[in-house]
Amino acid sequence: MATDFHPPAGAPPGFHVLAKPTGAVCNLNCTYCFFLSKQALYPGSRFRMSDEVLETYIKQLFEAHQTPEVTVAWQGGEPTLMGVDFFERAVRLAERYRRPGQRVAHTIQTNGTLLDDAWGAFFKQHEFLVGLSVDGPQELHDAYRVDRRGQGSFDRVRRGWDTLVKHEVDANILCTVHAANGDHPLAVYRYFRDELNAQFLQFIPIVERATETVLRLADAGWGGRRGSPRPLYTQSGDLVTERSVRPEQFGHFLIAIFDEWVRHDVGRVFVQHFDAALANWCGLPAGVCIFQETCGAALALEHTGDVYSCDHYVEPDYNLGNIRETHLVDLLVSPRQVEFGLHKRDALPAYCRACPVRFACHGECPRNRFLTTPDGEPGLNYLCAGYRRFFEHIDQPMRFMAEMLRRGLAPAEIMRRYAADDDRLRVAFARAGRNETCPCGSGRKFKHCHGSASA
Repeated sequence: MATDFHPPAGAPPGFHVLAKPTGAVCNLNCTYCFFLSKQALYPGSRFRMSDEVLETYIKQLFEAHQTPEVTVAWQGGEPTLMGVDFFERAVRLAERYRRPGQRVAHTIQTNGTLLDDAWGAFFKQHEFLVGLSVDGPQELHDAYRVDRRGQGSFDRVRRGWDTLVKHEVDANILCTVHAANGDHPLAVYRYFRDELNAQFLQFIPIVERATETVLRLADAGWGGRRGSPRPLYTQSGDLVTERSVRPEQFGHFLIAIFDEWVRHDVGRVFVQHFDAALANWCGLPAGVCIFQETCGAALALEHTGDVYSCDHYVEPDYNLGNIRETHLVDLLVSPRQVEFGLHKRDALPAYCRACPVRFACHGECPRNRFLTTPDGEPGLNYLCAGYRRFFEHIDQPMRFMAEMLRRGLAPAEIMRRYAADDDRLRVAFARAGRNETCPCGSGRKFKHCHGSASA
């Protein structure tokens, strides 16, 4: 449907909105899910997006985009609680408001526990890209991803994945990395690759900030306990919960998976961190907001029509307004949001500006910048130690793959190089025990360096 709307000067041709039709309401009670606490922002709400807000959102989203493709993205809470009918209306509205020749990309992030054949058929028919939240094999997944009775959700999630596979739905895995699975990177990766046959993976570090005042309550879980208060999660405090991944732990997690991937799975399994890194090593946009120099083009839309600066900043200080009163794109280009996006670059500490891997990191997400640099400046990312180790570790293979791309060759060529190196190491391994210094010259023990070469 054509409209006479013209975006304001300075509006980007495209941007991203993560819409939450059920707000923070979910049928699970994952211990680390701070978003559960956001229910406190809307006391008395039914937490269901009305048809009025739905149509207003879809109409404004397509009016504001000047791109050949528009993404309609849903998250929660748990969005499938709205039922298939709601999303059928959303699809019809997208078809109504898209301009001639404009494509629609439908995406949804779900815990998968409610998926059945009706959902599978719907997703397939409308070519949805489905993100499924899984934290690894059962014992790791069920550590924190539980329901309101405290029971693990693994079996239900696996049935959801099997439903997506059965209906040939495009799907990827979103895995959070935390205290329980952070020491088991290969078990997690190999489960996704070998058991689920997943090709597209995202690893999201769990960093739950807290102040001294709320830390005890936060450690008990953001879903709260009956009869006990539940704090509202905000991006404040320089402490973290006991579930949060440690910086070095996260770095080791990524390194271990990278070393497996770069030997066996380049071009076959796609890991968001690795794809973003390769783009940065090629001098291209990372495609992931956390590794870009500035941000601000990824909004969050609540079930009421309220718009927030970012999915991680759904809190009163970052409420930009409501689409029933102000057009979505006007909120996007508002001075407050522009300042929010530029602050990521402008507030980067001098210590980070001088970092040799700044081009790959750009200080990562502002939500994690709550430490002090060695020279006393605020704003150091909590995950800095892990990210720096990871980026330094992958520097040479990333250079090699970037060179392959420049030559018009596939990055997967790197696996040939590693195969030759590992053949050499296997010979050396016959003369060196696993606890001896690795023959590759790293100075580390063999089992911690190239031990996988002996497999």
